[in-house]
Amino acid sequence: MKTILRKSVLIGIAITFTVIGANAQRIITGTVYREGKPAAGVVVEGHKTTNYYTSFDGKYKIQADKKSKWLKFTYADDTRKLNIEGNTSNVIDFSFDGKIPVKGEGEDKGVNLKSAQELMKEQNKEFMNDLSLYAEFYKQKEYKSALPHWKSLFDKYPKSTSNIYIHGVKMYESFIKKATSWEEKEKYIDKMMEVYDRRIKYFDHKGYVLGRKGTDWFKYKLMNENITPEELKEVYKKGYEWLDESIKLQGDKSEVPILVVFMQVTKQLFKSGELSKETVVKNYETCNNIINAVLKNKPDNKNATLSQTAIEQIFGTSGAADCEALVSMYTPQFAERSGDIDFVKSMLRRLNQAGCNESPLFEQGAEQMYELNPSGEAAFNMARMFLKKGDPQKAKQYYQQAMKLETDQSLLENYYYEFAAFMFAQEKNLPEARSYARKALAINPKNCKALMLIGDIYVAASRTFSDNDFERSTVFWVAVDYFNRARSADSDCATDAASKAATYRAYFPNKETGFFNGLEEGKNYQVKGWINETTKVRY
Repeated sequence: MKTILRKSVLIGIAITFTVIGANAQRIITGTVYREGKPAAGVVVEGHKTTNYYTSFDGKYKIQADKKSKWLKFTYADDTRKLNIEGNTSNVIDFSFDGKIPVKGEGEDKGVNLKSAQELMKEQNKEFMNDLSLYAEFYKQKEYKSALPHWKSLFDKYPKSTSNIYIHGVKMYESFIKKATSWEEKEKYIDKMMEVYDRRIKYFDHKGYVLGRKGTDWFKYKLMNENITPEELKEVYKKGYEWLDESIKLQGDKSEVPILVVFMQVTKQLFKSGELSKETVVKNYETCNNIINAVLKNKPDNKNATLSQTAIEQIFGTSGAADCEALVSMYTPQFAERSGDIDFVKSMLRRLNQAGCNESPLFEQGAEQMYELNPSGEAAFNMARMFLKKGDPQKAKQYYQQAMKLETDQSLLENYYYEFAAFMFAQEKNLPEARSYARKALAINPKNCKALMLIGDIYVAASRTFSDNDFERSTVFWVAVDYFNRARSADSDCATDAASKAATYRAYFPNKETGFFNGLEEGKNYQVKGWINETTKVRY
């Protein structure tokens, strides 16, 4: 409804113009095309002209100055300029891809636009015969045999049944997978896209179909292992347009997996310089709002929950999710929606992931969330807030409350890790810090940050572990064990873990000392005391 109202306002503004003297006026009309089809909703403006939005059939009509030198056509983020200086015609068509269809071109000739029911009722033998043969072969998955009969229906009876298009995509999908060369695959991909376009033409549902078209475009186009960077960029740009339009048309009815693909493509186009940071933030916000609407109606929708996590991760690693962008985006929203617990929770998660927990907005949000619902997550945010404010005792209280209240294991894993880091850095309590790091590892054995932390704890412990130099040096065996585990667990820690492992190998005992203590290289060794870990003898 808001979209309709917004368009109505824009159209109202567009057609409201200052009356120009009759002798200086010029009425320009025309049709705007995109991908060979009339394009609705394109802004038409120009030098000394008023603005206008193209109608559903791509047509526009503007009152211009006789001295107008150019026209500008804008659709979404795509703006094109057409020089009309010296062009005295009052009918000016424009195409975004440079191809203006000849009248009658692309129109289906000799097609029957009746439905299957109508064709069956009038006993159309050609239709019934092809339908019967195609359906039987399709049912048996003999797609090559089904294809000529399906093609007859596709070409001659395009409005008979939507199954023509649903089944057509499935058949071409099978052909793509079985094709032995990229050239052959590409031929079938083009045919599949044609099926989607024809479905839109005859059965509409444009938003839904464009979403399916875009995801299949990426699914199969990206199979090309020899694609060049420029070709890849063009694949992303074309598919992005389809998904962007699909989401604008579908709104809250958008299929959730399409949102994930859309954000992945958004990220890639941003990295290649094709999209602005603001567009990435806007797209993230759009996708997140749609998923929140889905979850509001169906809170147990696991697909939506997983997709939301994926979208947040994509956005968080896009390079566009810096504090400046996030704070700018969320500040006005928070002013309006501070009473919406789901919004506040989502905002704080995003700010946390981007490391923006020192901002005044994070502090306000943390306090508001705790007031609305003093949950484990709310307490965790309060702990972070007090830690940044230099009040470790308050932070400790809230960390402990967060761990006590939280039931979500993925969140609890992070709380354990952060509290372990807190105990290590703030209170220098090494055994306690290790204990909580181990709790994080009990939930996720590949938590590389927890593994790194235990390695750091043991390095710190080596200074006071024993009065014996040899026993102190054996602690580095265990520390390096943990750095090696962290390196293997996750690529995020690999570089730092490898560097630390190399650094602390220099502190291993030498062979002479080991021989003096009766230790053979490669044998098990127990580092005693509170560490109590088994490791391997190395020199």
